[in-house]
Amino acid sequence: MLLQTRLRFTQQVPTSGGGWGFSWVRKANIFINRVQTVPMEQEAINHWTGIGRFFRALEYHDLTSRFGDVPYFDTELSENDNEQLYKKRDERTFVMDKVLEDLQYAADNVRASVDDNGLEVNKYVVLAYMSRIMLYEGTWQKYHEGNTTKALEYLTAAKWAANEVISSGNYSLGNYREVFNSLSLSGNPEVILYKEYQEGLITHALNSYNNKEPQVGVSRNAINAYLANDGLPITVSSEYQGDQGIDNVMANRDPRIYETFVSYELRLNGIASNHSSSGFATHKFLNESIKDDPIGSSNLNPTDAPIIRYGEVLMNYAEAAAEIGTVGGAAITQADVDKSINVLRDRPGVEIPHLEVAGDLPAVGGVTYDDPNRDASVPALLWEIRRERRVELMMEGFRLDDLKRWKKLEYVDMVDNPEINQGAYIVKADYPDNNLDEITLTNGDEGYIVPASAAESLRVFDNPRVYLSPIPLDQITLYKDQGVELEQNPGW
Repeated sequence: MLLQTRLRFTQQVPTSGGGWGFSWVRKANIFINRVQTVPMEQEAINHWTGIGRFFRALEYHDLTSRFGDVPYFDTELSENDNEQLYKKRDERTFVMDKVLEDLQYAADNVRASVDDNGLEVNKYVVLAYMSRIMLYEGTWQKYHEGNTTKALEYLTAAKWAANEVISSGNYSLGNYREVFNSLSLSGNPEVILYKEYQEGLITHALNSYNNKEPQVGVSRNAINAYLANDGLPITVSSEYQGDQGIDNVMANRDPRIYETFVSYELRLNGIASNHSSSGFATHKFLNESIKDDPIGSSNLNPTDAPIIRYGEVLMNYAEAAAEIGTVGGAAITQADVDKSINVLRDRPGVEIPHLEVAGDLPAVGGVTYDDPNRDASVPALLWEIRRERRVELMMEGFRLDDLKRWKKLEYVDMVDNPEINQGAYIVKADYPDNNLDEITLTNGDEGYIVPASAAESLRVFDNPRVYLSPIPLDQITLYKDQGVELEQNPGW
């Protein structure tokens, strides 16, 4: 969870933009339509139709996750077809049923191999995304709509899709960090789809951000999510050495913490030019072999980027299996955990004790436990599965979407949850030769770093309307001019 003083929830309805647009839906529909007339074998037509339907599904997932109900189009529209152009919003479940149909068609028809080594969409890319999208929608239906029937349908689809990827035997886990900092991901057994960068042609700045630039640091709350190396939360583990000092914080932890964060020093404002606002610095995406080269600086970085990977699919499977048992399906089993979370824990270089299923409780080594910091509304086993997801996917852009679909945005309220606005514990007297005046601590000259100290900078969650984005004003006006009401989302 990032500590950003200005990353607050949307405060007002935008005049235009805001993500409301259907140009990519139109492109997909045109593609699907035109493919049917191309002179080629039916197998090829089915494959490319599946590609088009896959991208249409992606776009509608993005639109529904952002806005909820949206107008659904599955044909190319003409500019004079006002009845369709200004149709009212279709119900979310109707749209997502269509998304599921598209994904299933693509899973059945897109080629299993396209000889691209992870650079193009194949059957397993489709299945991986199907597991992500259906997990999102299944949990949304459970927690926001109370629709357990649809939740079960979508979650079952998510678990099935993830299992298809797992059962294929095409993917496996290697070094955790190499997935994120490699100059080439070609042939990496964990990568299902990736974006290729190349020096001098297409580059980025993430390597530089993880090395030479000031960072927006992760919170104490995020650091505390990592288990101790005995497989237990730090709140109950005898292995945890305490919060004071980076050596203590990082001692005896899940090895993924060392692959994600700098473990040997705090980078403090007033000491390091590449300081972190929380003291905890990220190096998950840093390739040390080029960190001092010109290509390791600014926006010249050529390391490849994973778009979707096997580690996520394993987590999608585990969570879907757990949630299915809460909406009328079969309960999660030890076999489910062994083929997902425990595969992640057996990753070379990670290798921490397995998670065990003991009824509704998690266990390690045959001993059950219950994290005292657990949200009481989340069952203990599900809490641990969510923790594993957070740790495995740390800094990859999933957390906000996860909190939205779980209906847990209150977690990011900095007033009600002070740990979200706290970083490393320091004592200013330990740094007598440095200017730490810019750092605010919880207890004067010692304590946890408080990155956002001004009241107006604090992020608060005080209105559930932010679970959905507002429809921009120009679209509502455009519909009104055609005599149609485009209903705004609740609370906006």
